[in-house]
Amino acid sequence: MKRILVCEDEDVIREFVVINLKRAGYDVVDVNCGEDALRVFEQERGAFDIALLDIMMPGIDGFGVCKKLREKSSTIGIIMLSAKSREMDKVSGLMMGADDYITKPFSPSELTARVDAVYRRVCMSFNKDEVSPTISSGPFVLNLKSRSVSKNGVPIELTQVEYQILEYFLNNQNTALDRSSILSHIWGESYYGDDKIVDVNIRRIRMKIEDEPSNPKYIVTIWGFGYKWGGNSEG
Repeated sequence: MKRILVCEDEDVIREFVVINLKRAGYDVVDVNCGEDALRVFEQERGAFDIALLDIMMPGIDGFGVCKKLREKSSTIGIIMLSAKSREMDKVSGLMMGADDYITKPFSPSELTARVDAVYRRVCMSFNKDEVSPTISSGPFVLNLKSRSVSKNGVPIELTQVEYQILEYFLNNQNTALDRSSILSHIWGESYYGDDKIVDVNIRRIRMKIEDEPSNPKYIVTIWGFGYKWGGNSEG
């Protein structure tokens, strides 16, 4: 069963979200504050595929819940929900480990499309049937069966979005990839958001894999276009 934890302090919005997700086939557990979200997550031993978190809440806000959940699980899908549309809110949520961001107001179709896209990504983390076991590039080894990455033999903790982006780069080495192609490959052709999410995730990956994130040599920026994998450099 597809399980989702919904944390939203406004009753009307929470009920709207719950009704539409149940109609889409999700098993929904809903709470109205960050403290309860963390408590339920612990009680259920993390048995959720996705967490949908409102940002603006009294007490522990959505950012705080996102950070805690990501520390506990690299595979759970996290979607931030907020009435704000400021760029910094989007960046902050994504940098804390969120997979996507939905701005209020939103339609039932947008809600279910975004949740479905993240759920498909989460499901991929449990697919162990890939034919090729590994992809190597410089100091990096990407294991397709365990969906894990190591650098010089040291494991790197990645979210499923980060893993997919890195896999896309390693399957297209020495090829310049524009933002729109990365966006459509990872988030799907019908993604509602903008390509800023690509840049934020690249920044997050660089912080994990680069020796000097401010001077990257593995994920290289192609100014005005996108990015290219330079992972064959000496590590």
